[in-house]
Amino acid sequence: MHHILLIELSATLRHLAHKLFKKNSEQVTVLKSYTEALTCLDNEADEELTYSSVVLGWPEKTDPDADEIIALLSEPAYKNLSVIVLAHEADSAILEWVTNRNLTALVVWDDYRECVETLKKIQQKTSTISIHPDFTSREHKSKIRILFVDDSPTVRVNYRRLLRANGYETDTAASVEEGYEKAIESQYDIAIIDYFLPDGTGDQLCAQLRESPETNRISSAIITGTYHDKVIKDSLDAGAIECMFKNEANELFLARIASMSRMKRVMSSIEKDHKRLEGILSSVGDGVYGVNTKGLITFINPAAKTILGYEKSEKLIGKSPYSLFHSTSENGDTIAFDECPLQIAYGSGQQLLAKETDFKHSDGKYITVECTVFPLNIDGELEGSVVAFRDITVRKLLEEELKWQATHDSLTKLSNRYYFEEQLRNEVIRIKRSSEQSALLYLDLDRFKYINDTAGHAAGDKLLVEIGTQLSTRLRSSDTLARIGGDEFAIILRNVSEQQAEAAANMYRLALERLNFYYQGKSYVINVSIGLMMISKEIHSHGEALANADLACFIAKGQGRNSIHLYDGQADEKALMDKDLGWSVRLKEALEKNLFVLLYQPIVPLDILDCDTLPEKTGQLVKLINETPNSSIRHNEVLLRLKDSRGKLIAPDAFLPTAERFNMMVEIDRWVIRNSISRLADLNRKGATTTLSINLSAQSLEDRELANYVKKITADFQVDPKKLLFEITENSAIANLDAANHLIKHLRMLGCQFALDDFGRGFCSFSHLKFLPVDFIKIDGIFIQGVLHDKIDRAIVNSVVQIAHSVGKKTIAEYVESVEVIKLLKEMGVDYVQGYYISRPKESPEESKQLDSEKIISYKIEQNG
Repeated sequence: MHHILLIELSATLRHLAHKLFKKNSEQVTVLKSYTEALTCLDNEADEELTYSSVVLGWPEKTDPDADEIIALLSEPAYKNLSVIVLAHEADSAILEWVTNRNLTALVVWDDYRECVETLKKIQQKTSTISIHPDFTSREHKSKIRILFVDDSPTVRVNYRRLLRANGYETDTAASVEEGYEKAIESQYDIAIIDYFLPDGTGDQLCAQLRESPETNRISSAIITGTYHDKVIKDSLDAGAIECMFKNEANELFLARIASMSRMKRVMSSIEKDHKRLEGILSSVGDGVYGVNTKGLITFINPAAKTILGYEKSEKLIGKSPYSLFHSTSENGDTIAFDECPLQIAYGSGQQLLAKETDFKHSDGKYITVECTVFPLNIDGELEGSVVAFRDITVRKLLEEELKWQATHDSLTKLSNRYYFEEQLRNEVIRIKRSSEQSALLYLDLDRFKYINDTAGHAAGDKLLVEIGTQLSTRLRSSDTLARIGGDEFAIILRNVSEQQAEAAANMYRLALERLNFYYQGKSYVINVSIGLMMISKEIHSHGEALANADLACFIAKGQGRNSIHLYDGQADEKALMDKDLGWSVRLKEALEKNLFVLLYQPIVPLDILDCDTLPEKTGQLVKLINETPNSSIRHNEVLLRLKDSRGKLIAPDAFLPTAERFNMMVEIDRWVIRNSISRLADLNRKGATTTLSINLSAQSLEDRELANYVKKITADFQVDPKKLLFEITENSAIANLDAANHLIKHLRMLGCQFALDDFGRGFCSFSHLKFLPVDFIKIDGIFIQGVLHDKIDRAIVNSVVQIAHSVGKKTIAEYVESVEVIKLLKEMGVDYVQGYYISRPKESPEESKQLDSEKIISYKIEQNG
């Protein structure tokens, strides 16, 4: 009788498998978690193996213990264990592992009854039994050896485990020097190299590997956390054949590695045994064809025929690939025979790596491909070349979309602030060299916050899109329009007089005044205040022009809104000074007389929600949760407001810019800390259990006495510091990295936790996680707002969640305004949500009488109106 170890998380599937093996009189030990299984297998390694077989339910999502089990079963101590993998479908990671491990088979759950017979076959043979019986056994199939170079220990461990768990032999290095030394000492097939390393950049190591005769057979790939044209160009120029991103899903990373591995195996097989070429090429996912020294096709694999749109090889064999598909470019230009890089490589034995070009499909359309040409030398004689290529049309489209995303606003599809400032900078430089003048319009919608607050963010978004359309239709081809802020737009009017600029500004004002905006049966009046700034030789910088136009817009609002103001240097500067002095007095009075007010907006953990029973109407979810037995909300974000003389609450965007200019943020943050902890103490005395999160401004990050202040206040109010979680925005943290780390270190010593707010604005965000030891990631609301309809926003949110979870951090999504968004975020694995769908801000936080280790009340000073 065989002793089987059955590992499966699902109780139903576990029961079916157990019943099947028991029916066949097998001895079965059943384990319901990967943690138990890992402990059990670890103990087995120390003694003689008591199990003859392992039946492993493959994890549906990444699980650290499951990864360890998969890696463990690949080690020599367990090589005699028969393994059956049970999975719902055969993806590339499963196939790779099953194929590379001896005595291993894959059975899909739909055919689970075949497990018994499959297990018998495995135990009768010494070669691999898998769903691909044509694959050679592990003993005869050389493993791909990978060198992974990155200066972060965490990144090295994560990728080493991932690669080893998927059948790749993996070594690691931490620098250019160490990576090159290891490549010289050992034989590697692939080197995956981080671009930013302590002693150089990844493209330098790529170049070293390519130029050295001892390492030039290694295929190099660059991996980076930042999308940047220069990084990619430098890497490809240095010999990298692939550029990967750390924010990509594991499946995509493994697919790229698998593709590179297939190319390596194909090339190796061609050199070792030309007779096995056809069989190997048939299993390769990339297109591969061979040419003789005359440049005529000698063989072509099925993938190449599929990519090029041909069914039969006869239409290609003996023909010139130049004539068939690479003699013209996508724009129709003919490439001369003697100037075609591929044709030159065929005849000269030249090697081409990662060459991007256009191939012509059989239907006449063009596809963008990345191809590599290897000379085919047999017994020292050049016999032709082997060309491996892949269709990168989709990848190029994605790259173009990412470039577009970097310069455009995802909601209105207009140019964004980054692109606009570049255009304004160039225009200021141009004006200095000419006798012309241009104008800058700064448009700020009047009462937009009222619409946003009363009708919801969906109404606000719809209005912004309509306004973008109205402005675009009246724009001259020579002018530039952009959305530069929440409800702010800007226009560069090139080559205009002051009178023409004023006329254009009035045209835009009237266009929006006449706009009939309807939402859910209600009509809204739309007005705009416009600041006008003339751009002449006297303007020193684009920043000066933008600041002056902003000030002119502020004065236009002060004149009664729905008006235009032309910037007048001295007079307008005095108006700004008067405004700031007035606010500074009010803020000092607010601090002295406690005129600030805190409002609370609930944050809901997604794991307590049943998506099938969620209410359609906004604001009802809190009530539903509180009415559900053994369920309550213990998470709130605290929002800062200022009370005016009439008792009306003023949003923070009206007074925080002045507070920052007058260096008052440290005092305001301390007021919030003291009053929030006082409120927390009151709640604790009533038996409610909460944890408080306080958002810190950039100025407070440099307050060296803040940690001592927190220690004193918590002692005064008898509040455990472990109940405090501080939020810092990504931008302020990176701008003050040393100060941020100093503060985090000292507050952590008290027991406090940290969250990184507004996360994800740039792809460089992921690299920040290496330097900031935070516990929570708050995903920037701009991506949540577009997650349903924008695939880029969806991909970014998905990547943030996966990366955050892979390094042990939890995620919070803001601006959740519909049940559909909640359902999608739960599918993605987001941990917490907040927004108008759940509840508007309230005067009191939601309370709980139950103890919970993950309770959050968070304070945030809102920056957007």
